[in-house]
Amino acid sequence: MAGLELLYASARAAISRPQDALLCGVHWELVRHGYRCLGAGDQPGPDERKSELLPAGWEANKEVYTLRYRSMDDARELLLKAIMVEDSMILNVMDRSSQKVADVTLAVANYIDPEHLDDFHKVYKDTEELRTRIASGIIAPLGAPAEKAKKEPEKKDPDSPRDYDPLRIPPHHPAGMRAPTRPSPLSPFAVGGEDLDPLGRRSGGMIVDPLRSGFPQPGIDPSSGIPGRLPPGAVPPGARFDPFGPLGAGRSRPDPDHLPPPGYDDMFM
Repeated sequence: MAGLELLYASARAAISRPQDALLCGVHWELVRHGYRCLGAGDQPGPDERKSELLPAGWEANKEVYTLRYRSMDDARELLLKAIMVEDSMILNVMDRSSQKVADVTLAVANYIDPEHLDDFHKVYKDTEELRTRIASGIIAPLGAPAEKAKKEPEKKDPDSPRDYDPLRIPPHHPAGMRAPTRPSPLSPFAVGGEDLDPLGRRSGGMIVDPLRSGFPQPGIDPSSGIPGRLPPGAVPPGARFDPFGPLGAGRSRPDPDHLPPPGYDDMFM
């Protein structure tokens, strides 16, 4: 039993009989299940504090050992009385808050070798059986103390988008097209930024693009050239293009190049 060796070493000077060694094992099992010893005797003493060690004077009465325990969450307080009857130790444990009582009888010779009280590695015979008896005869009937829940920070999935809403319908973008970028409204230099992009990667702007205005257009591709006006490849694919001549017959709307220079109707210019 991990930790029992250190406990036995600290209490070795007070261990003179086999029942002393057995009580050390019982005490450590209570510690393992979330209890700490407050002191010896029925009544509390001054300056008591919870400890994993056995208190001073715990072995004063070799016939009746009396110890008090409290759970780590301070929800339960136990009163343990270990009574020697011939070669057996009767453990009687009462939960003072609920008044529940549990008891178990241990044959000292089944767990302790009286010839090796000075050697921890040989003094205990069957620690697993002792552990099982304490757990089933005392801990289970009284109930193990509840551990305080430790709040852990919520772990966020780094792959999930921020503020993800599973009910939100994602925006639809045609295949092969990226979502249009929006300039920051707080930047004064963002106004008209779309008109300064020669590749036409951003939508919007203050100048109407005839090829992207949303009105029906003749089936032309400026990048393939315009017969008699532009050779193929003169206009980069996807670039904003303002036609400078008629694009076909039956054109009912004005010429797209309809922005005259300032003062064009001034006779003195």
